[in-house]
Amino acid sequence: MPEFDRIRAISPQPDPEIDTPEVLLTRAALGDDKAFAQFYDHVSPAVFGMVRRVVRDHAQSEEVTQDVMVELWRTASRFDPDKGSATGWAMTLAHRRAIDRVRSAQASTDRERKAAATSGRREYDEVSEKVDSNMERLQVQRCMGSLTELQRESVLLAFYQGYTYPEVATLLKVPLGTVKTRMRDGLIRLRDCLGVAR
Repeated sequence: MPEFDRIRAISPQPDPEIDTPEVLLTRAALGDDKAFAQFYDHVSPAVFGMVRRVVRDHAQSEEVTQDVMVELWRTASRFDPDKGSATGWAMTLAHRRAIDRVRSAQASTDRERKAAATSGRREYDEVSEKVDSNMERLQVQRCMGSLTELQRESVLLAFYQGYTYPEVATLLKVPLGTVKTRMRDGLIRLRDCLGVAR
C-alpha cells in the first residue's frame, strides 16, 4: 500500500452529512462557535458577491456582509432546515439587507437634495421679502411726505410710536376730535397714495 493511501486510511475524513451548512448553522444555534466559523467560511463569499452586485460600493458591501453574518449568528435558532437551505436563507437575508442599504442611501440622497432645494428657496424668499420690505418702506416714506405736517405728526405718534389717540391729543395739545380728524384724513391720503383697495 502506498504511503499516501495508508495515511488517508487512518486520518479522520470529514463527514459530508455533518459538515453541511444546515448542520453547521444548527450547531451554531446551540452556541458552537467553531461550527459558525465553518458556516461563515462556507457562505460569506457568496453573501459578499450577492451584496456587491446590489450595492456596488466595495466598502459598503463589506459592511452589509458583516451585518448579514452577525444577523445569521444572532438568529441561527430561527433557521428551519425543512423550509429551505441554510445558504438560501443567508442569501435571502443578504439580498434584503443590500436592498435596504440601497434604499437608505437613496433616501438620504433625496433628503439632501430636498434640503438643498428648500434651503435655496428659503434664501430666495428671505431676499425677496427684504426687497419687498425695503420697497414698501420707501413707498410709505414717500406717501408720508404727501401728508400735511399735522397729519404726519399724528400718524407717526399713533402708528410708529404706539401712542393712543388721547395720548396724541395730549402730546400735541389739541382736542381729541382734531386728532381723530387728522388721523382719518391722513390715513385716507396714505391709502390712496399706497394704492390700497378699499
